Amino acid sequence: MASGSLLLLLDDISLLMDDVSVMTKVAAKKTAGLVGDDLALNAEQVTGVKPSRELPVIWAVTKGSFVNKLILVPAALLISYFIPWLITPLLMIGGLFLSYEGAEKVVHKFWPTLLPDDEEHEARRTANAEDEDRVAFEKSKIKGAIRTDFILSAEILVISLGAVTATGGTVLEKGIVLSIIALVVTVGIYGLVAGIVKIDDAGLHLIKESEAGESKRKLGEFMLAAAPKLMKFLSIAGTIAMFLVGGGIIAHGIGYLDNIVKSIANQIGLLEGLVTMLLQGIVGLIVGVIVLSIINLISKVRSGDESVAH
Repeated sequence: MASGSLLLLLDDISLLMDDVSVMTKVAAKKTAGLVGDDLALNAEQVTGVKPSRELPVIWAVTKGSFVNKLILVPAALLISYFIPWLITPLLMIGGLFLSYEGAEKVVHKFWPTLLPDDEEHEARRTANAEDEDRVAFEKSKIKGAIRTDFILSAEILVISLGAVTATGGTVLEKGIVLSIIALVVTVGIYGLVAGIVKIDDAGLHLIKESEAGESKRKLGEFMLAAAPKLMKFLSIAGTIAMFLVGGGIIAHGIGYLDNIVKSIANQIGLLEGLVTMLLQGIVGLIVGVIVLSIINLISKVRSGDESVAH
């Protein structure tokens, strides 16, 4: 009797894991593009950090990312069960924030005088002066990276949740799939980021090896030369990803805007998917500049009121 019950339990577990495996594959396919954007964004977040501090900073962000997932997985399940209509507005807020951050990075790069000083920009200018400034810069980087991770993680989990829901998954199956996706994405992304930022160290190690052959030495020299170019590329790609992801969220959340984007892409015809993505990026850029302008205007009004009060 007991053995029969145990066999039934094992059979149920086996069927559950088979379903979870299928649902996880579907969810992974749905979120593959966003995971690529997440990788570019997170690699960009460590630019400017001292080489000796890159891994500690990445580890700090990784821990923050795990905390984000511990909050987001149960929150996504609860919201989808009790108040599913709230998911889209929350994602829209995240899309606005990503677009705003992307616009801020662009403006700070090309027209820095248009922006008021903030903690990160001030720390970036003085980071080489003293250790205290460097610590402030790292804290600002970590805080910003964890904040961005929260938004991207929410988007990944919501898309995964939608994919599992479409297959008719139970609450238990949804929870398991989201947990697997959260764990794999976090370990995979930050593991790759750690590997990317240490490419130059690996290249230097190959060059310095006393018994290294000619092929190893050339590989090391190539890695050493390619590392800064790769980081620069990822920095640019990370900023572009903010507009693509943010604009995509905003466009999907506004049916009329989404129809316009799809209609234009359909009329062009050639490479419709790429055109759609580019148009969503333009939406993200425009919205980001608008939000940035509003925030800067509010900041100037407040600073003016404070100076009058004094």
